[in-house]
Amino acid sequence: CVGIVIAVVKVELAMRRIPVQFAKRVVGRRQYGGQSTYIPLKVNQSGVIPIIFASSVLLLPVLATNLLGAARSGWRFEVQKWVDGNLVNSQGAVYIGLFSLMIVAFAYFYNSIAFDPIRQADQIRRQGGFIPGVRPGPQTERYLGKAVNRITLPGAVFVAIIAIMPYLLLWGFDVRNFPFAGTTVLIAVGVAMELMRQIDSQLMLRNYEGFLK
Repeated sequence: CVGIVIAVVKVELAMRRIPVQFAKRVVGRRQYGGQSTYIPLKVNQSGVIPIIFASSVLLLPVLATNLLGAARSGWRFEVQKWVDGNLVNSQGAVYIGLFSLMIVAFAYFYNSIAFDPIRQADQIRRQGGFIPGVRPGPQTERYLGKAVNRITLPGAVFVAIIAIMPYLLLWGFDVRNFPFAGTTVLIAVGVAMELMRQIDSQLMLRNYEGFLK
């Protein structure tokens, strides 16, 4: 369990920094720009959202079959039998496989909404910035899109492994008795790290105010 927490912390802190250089501009007697910064791309940018979406989607067929009621024959009976045997049983191979694939898919879906390479590239161009070695415009868009796709895959796979780990460790047992579920660990670590960031920012703000006074 300690190893799981350490791994989650490392992945939550992991990011890829894409350098951005701003060109120098002279307006009157003042010189602007010439600074360098970076675009932080987190490995696990989506957090626990893919797990929530995936579990909700897998629950929809179960709810649908319950609303339709029991059937003794026909296609409804076959569908209900398949749902009861594969989706109700959370420790089945079909459920674990679909759950993992949906987590990866929803991670890509969330990142495609949260980070828009076209808008980001246009914003960099308007501010007079550029990525070293990459031309502004379509090449910057393709570079950012490729970087996001590459960094999303390991993060999504890691989240999927953390989510299905209780099912694999407790194969044949009641997974609800497992105290360290993947979603619980991700939420707890995320909240703790956000609290630490808030405390650190408040301490820095107070130090700066005292220094200025």
